[in-house]
Amino acid sequence: QVQLVESGGGLVQAGDSLRLSCSALGSALGTATVGWFRQTPGKGREFVAGIHWAGDLTYYATSMKGRFTISRDNAKNTVYLQMNGLKPEDTAIYYCARSWAYGSSRATDFASWGQGTQVTVSS
Repeated sequence: QVQLVESGGGLVQAGDSLRLSCSALGSALGTATVGWFRQTPGKGREFVAGIHWAGDLTYYATSMKGRFTISRDNAKNTVYLQMNGLKPEDTAIYYCARSWAYGSSRATDFASWGQGTQVTVSS
């Protein structure tokens, strides 16, 4: 059973950058898609970005395209989310998860959720 662990969150100012990491423990990520989601209080999990295991497919939510970049290092069993030009509305808990559904952005298609990492962007 794979366990995903997110890290890299923190408190930053608007316009700053952060790089989040999603590390797989206990098992390899395998030939799966890994996705990043975020959640704020009272709302459901919002898709941010996804990447197929071979790195041949990356896809983003429209509002993040151009600011966020997802990548993966299969040798390190880690997926990254580089976030640039952060805005206060990016404040959320960010989660990573794994899916066998190619190209999916639906939270219900994902499993093995990590515990999340808090990103707070001040104005």
